[in-house]
Amino acid sequence: MSISLRRTVTLLILAAAVAAALWVFYQSGNNREKGTAGRIAAGMPAPEFEATTLDGQKVRLKDYQGQTVLINFWASWCKPCVREMPLLNEVHTASDSGVETLFINVGESKGTVSEFMKAQKFSFPVSIDVTGKISTAYEVTALPATFILDKAGYIRNAQLGEITDFALLEQWLAEAEHSKF
Repeated sequence: MSISLRRTVTLLILAAAVAAALWVFYQSGNNREKGTAGRIAAGMPAPEFEATTLDGQKVRLKDYQGQTVLINFWASWCKPCVREMPLLNEVHTASDSGVETLFINVGESKGTVSEFMKAQKFSFPVSIDVTGKISTAYEVTALPATFILDKAGYIRNAQLGEITDFALLEQWLAEAEHSKF
């Protein structure tokens, strides 16, 4: 094969690879749900979702408009998730906190989650994201993941990993409560 023919074939292969990469990039942008383009970060509107709790109640994020909301994604096998639950349970049970808490289990069965909740003696309502649709909308890549939303439905804080500092969590919640987006 001559040098010019080799160079032409190499350039054609390179052009095809660049075209394929551009097509994949374009398609991934078009397949995202509205409101989730780019990385989930503070200042972005929280993606809407609907879920069902263990006791069959429908939960829709839009029903919490005008309230500060803490959303926590977790699993019973996740040790950091289990370690932070007592702290998050305090937020849930504090009657004067003014914070709504939404706990979303990722990928486990209703039976597994029910048994876990009974064994741990937590009473907060849990929804199950069996398909991963909600955690995907929130771009959850690790557990636990916690999002704090202000009253306008904007994400004020996004924490991937265990929350260990109650004072910091209280600060985030207070900032969300008094934010003016």
